[in-house]
Amino acid sequence: MMLQRKNRLRALSLGAVAVTGALALTACGSDDNGDGGKASGNPSSAAAGSIKCDDAKGQLLADGSSAQKNAIDAWVKEFSRACGVQINYKGAGSGAGVTSFNQGQIAFAGSDSALKPEEVAASKKVCKGGQGIDLPMVGGPIALGYNVPGVDNLVLDAPTIAKIFDSKIKNWNDAAIKKLNPDAKLPDLKIQAFHRSEDSGTTDNFTKYLIATTPDNWKYSGGKAWQAQGGQAASGSAGVAQGVKQNSGAIGYFELSYAKDMTTVAINTGAKTPVKPSTDSATADIAAAKVIGTGKDLALQLDYKTKAEGAYPITLVTYEIVCDKGNKADTLPATKAFLKYIAGEDGQKVLTQNDYAPIPAEIIAKVRTTVDGLS
Repeated sequence: MMLQRKNRLRALSLGAVAVTGALALTACGSDDNGDGGKASGNPSSAAAGSIKCDDAKGQLLADGSSAQKNAIDAWVKEFSRACGVQINYKGAGSGAGVTSFNQGQIAFAGSDSALKPEEVAASKKVCKGGQGIDLPMVGGPIALGYNVPGVDNLVLDAPTIAKIFDSKIKNWNDAAIKKLNPDAKLPDLKIQAFHRSEDSGTTDNFTKYLIATTPDNWKYSGGKAWQAQGGQAASGSAGVAQGVKQNSGAIGYFELSYAKDMTTVAINTGAKTPVKPSTDSATADIAAAKVIGTGKDLALQLDYKTKAEGAYPITLVTYEIVCDKGNKADTLPATKAFLKYIAGEDGQKVLTQNDYAPIPAEIIAKVRTTVDGLS
């Protein structure tokens, strides 16, 4: 009798644990925290549990922006776990992505610059009865990471940044840098300014900032290709970041997610306090963006001249480029399901955990509606 009673109590105890565990799993599946399981330490919890796969199957090929590569990797991990769809995103740069998309080689492209009119025209050959459209999905600051021994806090303004990347300011103890940093011990050290070697939307946005804020010091037309002379070239945001880390005196531009274990520049925008790159300071700038795309296209115009307190001026938005109509039948279900996930609350919350900025609510709501209508 005693043994039976012990077994009965043990069974009740195990049953209570099982119920508790089931309730905990239910909560994880419905709390919509989109953290990819990071908050709980279980990578397959919340985000994967709330993803709607619909009819997604097979595999997707995609390419483009290296700026969003870290975000895409996090999204793909959760989506693939939930839906069993393999997504291969190369991250070879915005230019490569748009080219591959318009050649019909990939289901969607990532680009840090909206499609140009000639690129939209080319997309109509691939999107039967439709065209390529820009869906803003990832926001974030373009950080200026630097490697200057003994300098932990550095302030620069637009004219000084332009002169550094145009090889007009060549040493870290230059008078212009000293003026902005009177308390810093700036060394007599040569500046090595790193830029992207391939066509890049990050380059496009970085130079748009210089053109908008200091045209007298940046007389180039801008675009995805680097135009200034001199400096060091590297492939991808990861390559530029690596170049900065490995070279004393180096500085480069790349997304904040690539600035791990690196000091970054605070920008003197004219506000009371210089602004450091962060997801919050980037969101403050992106929130003022205007939709300038027509029809289903949601291309944005950013405010590079902002002087608002706490708003970081060098930001970018990465677009997922997809056909509004005429998507391939075999990839459409998976493409829609993936885009629905990353535009949803769970997907957007993953961004902040990877040093990106979510797209403001009013804009991402339009993205979700557009994704629902893809055909």
